[in-house]
Formats: sequence, C-alpha cells, structure tokens
Amino acid sequence: MKIPDNLPLEKAGPILCAGVTMYDPLRHWGATKMDKKMTIGIIGVGGLGTMGIKLANAMGHRVIAISSSANKEALSKEKGAETFILSTNEESMKSAANSCDLILNTIPAHHEMSHYLSLLSLSGTLVQLGVIGNEHKVNQLPLIFGRKGIAGSLIGGI
Repeated sequence: MKIPDNLPLEKAGPILCAGVTMYDPLRHWGATKMDKKMTIGIIGVGGLGTMGIKLANAMGHRVIAISSSANKEALSKEKGAETFILSTNEESMKSAANSCDLILNTIPAHHEMSHYLSLLSLSGTLVQLGVIGNEHKVNQLPLIFGRKGIAGSLIGGI
C-alpha cells in the first residue's frame, strides 16, 4: 500500500481497517453512486461507527447515528451525523421510523437486531458488521410488509 508522506501512519491505520470495513457495504448498497441522496443509519458509535458516520457524511448522505448511550450524541454530531437516536428511548426510535434506506450495524455484543427494523424504509436493508455468535430471532412480518432485508458484510482487509 502506498501511503502519502503527509498522512501520519496513526491516521492511515484506521482508514485501512475500519475505513474499508465501512466503505465496502456503503459501496455495495449504492451509497457511492452520487445520483441519489440516501438516509443512512449507523448503529453503534465506536471505532467502526464513527468511521461510518464520517464516510456516509462525506458522500453527502443524511446520517442518523443510533446508540444505546446518550453520551454518544455529541460525538456523533461532531463526526457528521445529522440526527442522533437513543435506541433505548421509544419516542426517539419512533421519531426515525421508516426513515433509513440503509443501516450499518456495528454492535459486536448481544442485542436484538430486530429492534432496529422499524427504522428501515420500504426496501431498506440492515447490514450486520459487528460479529456475535448468538442467534437473532427476527419477526418476519416487518420484512415481508416492508420489503426490508437483512444482510451481512465481511470485515474488510487488504
């Protein structure tokens, strides 16, 4: 890999790991095509999530950061999220219902993935990036009636 001389290695490292991990599903699900502005939800505001927020924002999309930690709101907005959703607050979740064309789920701990399906718009896709070994139970009705999808994306590497 060629790294520009003016890019410090400590800043290049995250781009080569978290950057490609988040860029690949954005590319695959059409966010790099500049002909359509999307609403992209990023679940989890950690290393992957903040990189996803920055990338989706830089591509010109509306970004919704989603976290179970209220203290992540300022960081989310600083990185480029237009909206912050507190996933443990029912009213906050309702405020973004049916709004996301694409959701990238970076949570690497046990959680109920189906909790976030209400945020997907018609034909929206939730992409799993955070790997956990537990099974997820998913109610099929929101998938069927909303033509919603659940997919996965392999963590990027060189």
